[in-house]
Amino acid sequence: MQRRRPPSRALLRTTAAWELLDKLDISQNELARRCGIPRGYMSQVMREERSPSPRVRRCLQEVLGVADFHLLFFIQEVDR
Repeated sequence: MQRRRPPSRALLRTTAAWELLDKLDISQNELARRCGIPRGYMSQVMREERSPSPRVRRCLQEVLGVADFHLLFFIQEVDR
């Protein structure tokens, strides 16, 4: 049985994330630690190679102090 892919995915706005990390003076690795995720997973999210799970998106918003989802993430349509 083949897994169904969603029609779209949320990706991190990398520039916005790096600006917030600089402002908060925390590293990408520290962000991963605070969200309880592996550094490699965080690296993939930061390079827009992987869509963060809903739990990780909420954590990123909380740690980076962003209330508006669309300031930190964008929706990408997935080709079928």
